[in-house]
Amino acid sequence: MDDLSLSTELGILALLLALSGFFSAAETAMMASNRYRLRTLAQNGHRGARLALQLLAQTDRLLSTILLGNTLVNAASATLAGLITVELFGEAEWILGAGTLAVSMLILVFSEITPKVVAANHADRMSLVFSYLLIPIMMVTSPVISFVNIFVSGLLRITGLHRSGEDSHALSSDELRTVLESAHSIPAQHRTILGNLFDLEHITVVDAMIPRRNIEAVDLHAPLEDIRQQLATGYHTRIPVYEDDPGNVIGILHQRRLLVQSLKGEWDRETLRELLVEPYYIPAGTRIYAQLQFFKENRQRMGLVVDEYGEILGLLTLEDIIEEIVGQFTTGMPGNTQRLSWDASGTALVEGGCSLRELNRDLGLDLPLEGPKTLNGLILEHFEDIPESGVSTRIGDVTMEIVQTQDRSVRMVRLYRPAPSSRADDDG
Repeated sequence: MDDLSLSTELGILALLLALSGFFSAAETAMMASNRYRLRTLAQNGHRGARLALQLLAQTDRLLSTILLGNTLVNAASATLAGLITVELFGEAEWILGAGTLAVSMLILVFSEITPKVVAANHADRMSLVFSYLLIPIMMVTSPVISFVNIFVSGLLRITGLHRSGEDSHALSSDELRTVLESAHSIPAQHRTILGNLFDLEHITVVDAMIPRRNIEAVDLHAPLEDIRQQLATGYHTRIPVYEDDPGNVIGILHQRRLLVQSLKGEWDRETLRELLVEPYYIPAGTRIYAQLQFFKENRQRMGLVVDEYGEILGLLTLEDIIEEIVGQFTTGMPGNTQRLSWDASGTALVEGGCSLRELNRDLGLDLPLEGPKTLNGLILEHFEDIPESGVSTRIGDVTMEIVQTQDRSVRMVRLYRPAPSSRADDDG
């Protein structure tokens, strides 16, 4: 080093610090890069992404290469800084200590913290660039890395810390939901639809069905004129038909078949009975996603939900499942597609048969979903009795006023919007 001028030595020191910064930034960028984004770029033909994935597929060799380069460069920097200090200020112990402290500060600021912060903020872009440089460095240092990894592998085997596979980077449904919520580049409506898809694995047909009391059905023993009037003013193409008791469904009537028969002439009860098709029954505990598959496999569009005793609980259609994903879109009966919302006074008048999931989604509430599925069921479970009109209560952070009760159930309820701090107070 005696043949080199001081300016040359300082230039070499700056170069070594820059190389150390490169290795530090490369380590952070490669480890913090989004593997799924890299795969997308690689599938689109991006060479840098393919090289980055190639490096990440052998993480042990990648880290060994980076750490080997960083260690050698930092050691050379410290040695060179000591020589420069001796040349400038002498060999006193305090001078050597001050020189060591100065080069440590330079490495910490310019070769460690700053490069790593920058690389962490731009990991995806920088990993694409670094992959071009790291591949040839890994090839050159391959013999040394292989020798070092012999000891590393032995140490891991002794301690039982085996190398994790690619599955360690797989995301669970909850993690995917978190990623989805933070993906602001995706329109909010699309994020909502994708989020609803995750819910299909957790909700059952009971959550989406039309309750039995709200099913529009035809009584085959009713006066024929009443049946004609009901069919003429109905809003559904498929209608359950029962005898005397709504729980005694004998078949499903497709209005298109009845229209064809009407064009041929008059029809009566026996004609109506002949047009019925056998009902399709769905166990109450069936998951929505599984039922969607069953509808597809059995070429069905509607089924009756039954409990363990065979009693009809409600009716589920293919449209009901689709609406769980994309939201309400069918016309149905007038007034049924209006989204629940708070009025100017901070209250909402809702039907007791409204589902708790719909209330939570539309009104931003946090009502419990583990037990009853409807507001009526939640209130009855809370009181353990049928409350009278005018009675108020509080469930969770929601104040409720019973407006109307009829036929052993709560028909109308007025909800009061929770104050912003009420939930925090409840937690306290």
